[in-house]
Amino acid sequence: MDYTFFANLQQEFTLPEKGILSRVLHKDEKVNVTLFGFAAAEELSPHSAPTPAVLYFLQGEAELQLGTDKVKAEAGSFVYMPPMLSHAISAKTGLRMLLVQMKDQS
Repeated sequence: MDYTFFANLQQEFTLPEKGILSRVLHKDEKVNVTLFGFAAAEELSPHSAPTPAVLYFLQGEAELQLGTDKVKAEAGSFVYMPPMLSHAISAKTGLRMLLVQMKDQS
């Protein structure tokens, strides 16, 4: 049985001083798991994806746009997004976030 193990996602990379850093932790035919690091004040503009996705915030604070709603995310925040939901992320501090994209199995 294949599996992926990380003892501590906080230690997988240092948060960038500028820009956005990403690292794919696991990718197969069912799921794509990516760890993101944002420098303070970095943003991802509104976009959508054809698959359901989960965001889990590990460190820092951000403002999220989820459809027409704006919410504050911080360490411990969790978001499930259905396919094609427009979303955006604005890091208020250095930010570490896990993205899990689930692929269509039909």
